[in-house]
Order: sequence, then C-alpha cells, then structure tokens
Amino acid sequence: MSYAEKAAKFFPRMVELRRAFHRHPELAFEEEHTARGIIQELKRLGLGYTYAGKGSAVIGRLRDGRMPTIALRAEMDALPATENTDLPFASAVAGKMHASGHDVHMAMVLGAAAMLAESPPEGNVLFVFQPAEERGGGARVVLNSGALDGVAAVFGGQVTHHYRVGEIMVADGLINAKSDRFAIHVKGRGGRGVRPHEAADAVVIASMLIGAIQTMVSREIDPIHPSVVTIGRLEAGSAPDVIAECAVIEGTIRTTLREVRAHLHKGLERIANSFAELHDACIDVDINTGYPPVVNTKHETQICYRAAREVVGDQGLMRMDHPSMGSEDFSCYLKEMPGCYVRIGARAQENQYVPLHSPEFDVDEEVMKVGAVYFDTLARHALLDYTRSLF
Repeated sequence: MSYAEKAAKFFPRMVELRRAFHRHPELAFEEEHTARGIIQELKRLGLGYTYAGKGSAVIGRLRDGRMPTIALRAEMDALPATENTDLPFASAVAGKMHASGHDVHMAMVLGAAAMLAESPPEGNVLFVFQPAEERGGGARVVLNSGALDGVAAVFGGQVTHHYRVGEIMVADGLINAKSDRFAIHVKGRGGRGVRPHEAADAVVIASMLIGAIQTMVSREIDPIHPSVVTIGRLEAGSAPDVIAECAVIEGTIRTTLREVRAHLHKGLERIANSFAELHDACIDVDINTGYPPVVNTKHETQICYRAAREVVGDQGLMRMDHPSMGSEDFSCYLKEMPGCYVRIGARAQENQYVPLHSPEFDVDEEVMKVGAVYFDTLARHALLDYTRSLF
C-alpha cells in the first residue's frame, strides 16, 4: 500500500488542522491559541497530554507503560513576516506568517498521532509540540521541563522546496551548522557635516568595518570548510547634515567546525580593535552564542533510513550533498539524547523553488501524507528496535 493510500483516511483532517494553524500564526512564546488547537485534537484522539501554559510545550502521550519511549517533535511558532501567497487561508494576523512550514509539521505529527492511536505499537510515543524554534530556543524549554527524561531517542524533520513531494533526505552526522549572532557598537565623535575634520565619522568607520569583515571568510577560511558571515542590520545617524557619532552593526555567523568558529570570533575582535585604533574611536563587539550544530546519530539515522525507504521507496530517498548553513534548535535535543532530523520534500513537480522564510512560501499539501506516514512508520520501527535491544 502506498503512503497516499495509508494516509487517505487522515488527510482531510490534516488539511483542516494545517489551514487553521496557518490562518492564526503566533510568534515565539506566544503560541497560546495554537496550543489550544493541538490540545483539542489530542483530546479528540483520546491521547493524554501535559501543558504548563503559554510559553511551554504541549506534550501528547500515547500509552504509559514501561516499554521504550521515543519522541516526535514539531514546532508551534511562526515568523514575523507579511504573507504574500493569496491563499484562501492566508494569515489573518498582520506581520505574522507560517513561512517555515511549522503549520505543516504540526499537522503531520498530529496525523501520525492519529495513525498510532488507531493501531498502537508496543511502547510509548511522546508528541512534542515545542514553542519558539525560530527565536528563543524552545527546545531548551522542553529539556529543562524534564518532559523528555528517559526518552530513548527524538525525531523531527523540516519540509522544504529543495526536494519534491515523495522525497525524503536522510543522512547521518552533521546536518545543520552552528549559529552565532553578533553586534558591533561603534562610537566616534559627532560633528557638523561641513567640518568632517573635527569628527570621527561612525558611518565611515562602520562601512569600512563591513567590508573588512566580509574578507574573513573569503581570505582567512579554507574554502573546503563551509562558513558564512552576514551583516543583516546597520543603524547610524540622525540627520543628513550631521556626522554620526554612533553606529550599530548586527549580523550572524554560521560554521561547521569548532576551530573555524573560534577563528571568526577572534577575527571580529581583531578587526574591530584595529579600526578603533585607526580611527581613534571606541568599538565593542558582543557575540551571542546561538544553536549548536545538528548532528544526527548513526543508529537513529539507520532507523529513519529504513522507515523512509518503506514510505517513499529507493527512488524517493535523497542523500545530502553538503550540510545546510541554516540553524535549527533540534540540535539542543541531540546534545542530550540520540536522534535524527530529516528533510521532507514539499514542492509540487510543476512548482518553482521558493525558499523558507519567504513571504511567498507555501507547500503542496500532499506532503502531509508523506510526513504523517513517515512519522508513523518511523515510530513503529524505532520502538521495535529499542524493545529488541532490551532483551
């Protein structure tokens, strides 16, 4: 039986859920309405749950025995973006949008929950609907709550246009890069625009800093080691004819190797100190550590590989050419327990590629059939595997 046939009974409800989530997006740690919708569905399925209120995760529970326990994770939060899709169920909340597919992830995991509830496997399954994946590290909230204590492994995934519907990418080892954010505060000396010799222009200093920072990756890092430094924000000045005294530069660093990350951190400090001396200014660098890299464990990857192969066949199994430079807080789970994170194709054959986080991002809803059957199959494979290891 194909994945489409297996999911046919549950598909209309998944569509209904996905569209309701999509229509009412909520940002990190604000996911109260979303959580209520998930709880309502878990109750309908006859599943237990825990929820500590706004800002926490909804944890659905299938069975409560002494057998092994696995966790399936989905994210509840949306992005601060203005939707531009013209969908009949487009976001009804100005400036907020499910542009990263989290609405789809929730619907798929709930679809898998329905399948597992209808024919329960031997073992326990936790359905983890976490807050704040995009911003705020919601995975840490889940871990700190103790909800995953004793879990044998955790599994998750991301819908993407990099692959078509009916394709699943499974790979072990490094999957996503480590992320850091930085802010550089430049303080020069303000003055009149007509007397630049009396000032230390923060705009000029910041502009030169940006150019120098961009050479770190291109001229200091071995090209075979993926790394990215991007300046996303520059703020300076108060009037066209006034030399700016202060400027703020903000950006992100993405790396896959610890030594490359350390070099880029030191490089920011080195360049900032040099420009401060050159321009007789004060420059401070603040670096905030972000999510660690996503590193799938080998055994759990093999379980996912077998499940994906059963669902989409050899023709639908995709290999990873190189790690993504995007960050993902699923990495926080993988620092504490085994697990595997996959990518699930969400692009229709005839559609053009649209990147995640785009105001135009949408999916072919057929992907929910693939995802739900995959998570259902994965849960059964994993529980059987861990049960055998106990004896």
